[in-house]
Amino acid sequence: MKRFIVMMMVVAIMVCSFGFAIAGSSSDDAKAMVEKASACVQADGKDKALKEFNNPNGKFVKGDLYIFAYDMNGTLVAHPINAKLVGMNLLNAPDVDGKFYRKEILELAKKSGAGTVDYKYKNPASGKIEHKITYLKKAGDIVICCGAYK
Repeated sequence: MKRFIVMMMVVAIMVCSFGFAIAGSSSDDAKAMVEKASACVQADGKDKALKEFNNPNGKFVKGDLYIFAYDMNGTLVAHPINAKLVGMNLLNAPDVDGKFYRKEILELAKKSGAGTVDYKYKNPASGKIEHKITYLKKAGDIVICCGAYK
C-alpha cells in the first residue's frame, strides 16, 4: 500500500510539473510570436503583414496563441480568430472585471514600445473566460500583440 501511495505521489508531481512547463512555454511562445510578427512587419511591410496576421490558417496562429494588432487609436486591425472585430475601435471595451486593458496596451506601447498587460478574455480553445497575459510591441503605427492564457 505504501508503495502505491508513493507511486501516486510521484505521478502527481510529474503531472503538476508538466502543467507548469506547458504554461511557461506558452508564455515564451507568445513572446517569440510577437517578435516574429514584428520582424514580418519590418521585412514585408505593414499591409502584407496584416494580411498574414488576419489569416486563421497562417503562420501567426498556433493553438490558442495568435497575433492580433491595434492601430494607435485602439481600432483592431488584425484578429485571425474573430474577424468580425477587425475594424472596430475597442478602446473603451473593458474585460469582465471592468479593466480597460486596450488603453493600457496602447499607453504602454507609446511609452515603452513593448511590455505586458494582464486581463481576462474568452479562451477560444476552452470557451471560458480566463486570465491572460498579453505581450505587445509597437511596430511603426500598429501594436502587435499575442496573449497566453494562464
